[in-house]
Amino acid sequence: MDKRFVVIVLDGFGIGAMKDTAMVRPADQKADTLGSLLRRFPELRLRNLERLGLMNAYGKESSCMKFAPCANFGKCELMHFGADTFIGHQEIMGTLPKKPDQHPFQEKAEEIRDCLEKAGYIVEVIERKGLRYLLVDEYATVADNLEADLGMCYNVTAPLDYMPFEKELEIGRLVRKVATVGRVIVFGGTGNTMQDLWDAEEIRQGRFIGIASSKSRSYEHGYQCRHLGYGVDPQVQAPSILGRAGYEVSLFGKVADIVNNEYGKSVSCVDTEEVMELTIREMGRMKKGFICTNVQETDLAGHSQSAPAYKKILEIADRKIGELMECLKKQDILVVMADHGNDPEIGHSKHTRECVPLLVYKKGMEGTDLGIRKTLSDVGATACACFGTQLPQNGMSFMSPEG
Repeated sequence: MDKRFVVIVLDGFGIGAMKDTAMVRPADQKADTLGSLLRRFPELRLRNLERLGLMNAYGKESSCMKFAPCANFGKCELMHFGADTFIGHQEIMGTLPKKPDQHPFQEKAEEIRDCLEKAGYIVEVIERKGLRYLLVDEYATVADNLEADLGMCYNVTAPLDYMPFEKELEIGRLVRKVATVGRVIVFGGTGNTMQDLWDAEEIRQGRFIGIASSKSRSYEHGYQCRHLGYGVDPQVQAPSILGRAGYEVSLFGKVADIVNNEYGKSVSCVDTEEVMELTIREMGRMKKGFICTNVQETDLAGHSQSAPAYKKILEIADRKIGELMECLKKQDILVVMADHGNDPEIGHSKHTRECVPLLVYKKGMEGTDLGIRKTLSDVGATACACFGTQLPQNGMSFMSPEG
């Protein structure tokens, strides 16, 4: 019998600040991504998300969007610390979040250098204004990430015409063994040189030094990237569990860059129309398996603090979700959710710590209140339960094995 479990992650689409923000993220206490959009655009109408129970999950109606009596809905809290796309997706897939450290690269520079030298790499220490970062085998820099919250990530950056990505990734994995920050991000592109990396060198707050990725020309040609998370074991996540059990697993959009999927298909894509069309086509091909798609442009609009851009992307995603729903068969399950918030009107350009909607559609299932889930992992656990496999490391299913 055909069965597809499909998860659409509207990146950064929160529905109100979590209760703990006053203590852990005071700047997010008034965060409400959906609420901000509705205040700016009271005429906003997302017909398919409304039908799926968006306003039910939000807990109140707008002038144009109402409660849906037949919807299956709830909302999820974030178990992971902060509000992070990478860790959010690991949590969705069933990882029990482990709180990372937050500190400058300076605190681990010597330990990481020793680890790399013991593995046979040639390591040069680059010093600027009392700060250090590493150059490994002439072409890979290891330093602070300057794009995320400072101190949360390290970057390994290389021009891939001079160092193969596989070698750069080996260096990154050794850095990951020592580092205790949330992510080690290994990336590079072709067509650039070390001079481009030197030109992108920056110091922030007098404590953090790194290669500004947007200035390094890494994204222009041949871009490759791998995010290595702290405390993340892919083997206990839903994609690995389902893949080992013989089910197809397909990841589209940013999730393809950040979630391990050694048994399945991963296609990186940013454009919302394109990533949703890829998902719809996959539905037409796949008979039995798991699909997860990340709509990244909502998050990008939040970072840009552009409510009009956010509204436009949501409307595209809503229309394509409607097309996707037409492809669903009796046993198929659709979940629409988010990984955190990104309120475009909060006054800063960072992610916001918000609850996220949990909207579930299956033919014959109606009017189910799924309540407040304590972790995003309940989605990965539900996917595994519906296919009758072992459950991931974290999470509880909100549906029976029969769906």
